[in-house]
Amino acid sequence: MRWRDNRSMSDFPELLRTQIDYSAWASQRLVYAASRLSPEELTRDFATADHSVLDTLVHLYAADRLWLARLQGSPHPGFVSPADRNLAVLQNDWPATYQRWKEWASGITPESAEAVVSYTDLRGNPWSQPLWKLILHVVNHDTHHRGQVSGFLRAMGHVPPPIDLVLYFRDRSVTPPDPR
Repeated sequence: MRWRDNRSMSDFPELLRTQIDYSAWASQRLVYAASRLSPEELTRDFATADHSVLDTLVHLYAADRLWLARLQGSPHPGFVSPADRNLAVLQNDWPATYQRWKEWASGITPESAEAVVSYTDLRGNPWSQPLWKLILHVVNHDTHHRGQVSGFLRAMGHVPPPIDLVLYFRDRSVTPPDPR
């Protein structure tokens, strides 16, 4: 398979790994911002699906954990447990989950990126999709909810940390693959 002006797929795994690393970087910046909130601010209900800063970040953590288990073909622990609803879990366990993501992603090849992954959703429905689409889904899902948390912070009078992809590249001095 070829992408963008006949560029070889050989750079595609590195692009996926960069997206995973970016997602970890951005999420951890928001966890740090959340750690500076009062307990009332952390759990303030914004009348969204996940309600609060804490619950939205917990949702992201649980989704990252669940998707990694699916992609590894491992049993997954369900979605969110009561023990997950704790800022300390996000500060300690989420970075460890991202480290497992990075270790797992180090083995992605052009062929495995195209491989179809079969899994079941939380309702028990079976699905099959290429690995690369699932990775991009996870990163996009995280980006969506990080935007919500940034909005919650602003609504409470706090300035959210900058989490734009271009800032990640500047911060990490990472050069994205040439799109030619």
